[in-house]
Amino acid sequence: MGYAGVIGEFDDAVVAVRLREEIARQRISRAGLAQSARLSVSTLEKALSGRRRFTLATIVRLEEALGASLRGSAVAEPELAVASPMLAPAEMGSYSRPAVRWIEGEYLTLRASFGEDGAVYAYRTDIRWDDAKGHLIFSESDRLDATFEQGGFVSMPHLSGHTYLMTSEAGQYRMIMLGRATREQRMFGLLSTLQVGKGSQLVPVSCPVAFVPLEQVVDPVFGLVSEGHARLEEYRVVLNMAMGHDFCRLRE
Repeated sequence: MGYAGVIGEFDDAVVAVRLREEIARQRISRAGLAQSARLSVSTLEKALSGRRRFTLATIVRLEEALGASLRGSAVAEPELAVASPMLAPAEMGSYSRPAVRWIEGEYLTLRASFGEDGAVYAYRTDIRWDDAKGHLIFSESDRLDATFEQGGFVSMPHLSGHTYLMTSEAGQYRMIMLGRATREQRMFGLLSTLQVGKGSQLVPVSCPVAFVPLEQVVDPVFGLVSEGHARLEEYRVVLNMAMGHDFCRLRE
């Protein structure tokens, strides 16, 4: 029996990775995708997190909604399969897959709101190993401004011990620099990007950022968390650790 017969028509892990990439590439929200594919958000979330298997019917609906295939062609025989790269490129730190497994997963991402003083902006960031590319990638979702959801590569050089989430698009860059993870696997650092100014003007802006493993957060809330919201104090305490514990500094 060929390899395709052994694994069936698709592999859950491959489908999940490709689905995350399409969500990031097309800059759509998970809720919007679920609605287009006639699925519940809960079903989509459980499948992406590995708590529920993808069914063929679910994959077909998702492919129709995305206009893209989530099932790559299977290799005819296992002995003919080409091993995926297990070492990231030198310009990303030459890290090996086993050495960075700890960072893979979904994170609640917190940063200051650019439009409302004192408010916190919360969204989801997913960090995964890309078998085809041979390095870590990341993608954002559950942002109010879905048009600006980012995705890119992850650099982890040994020299500094920091983690860099880099977005590169047509010569434009956005960077998140994170310090070493805490015992709770939380990461804190600095985000540098462009903010919409007056008219069509784009203004460079930086702010502290926090990454919290999603499984540590009970009923996470995404979007703008402003004055009067029940989760604001909780989120502010976490975000303030970025500068309070000297993970990053802002200087004028």
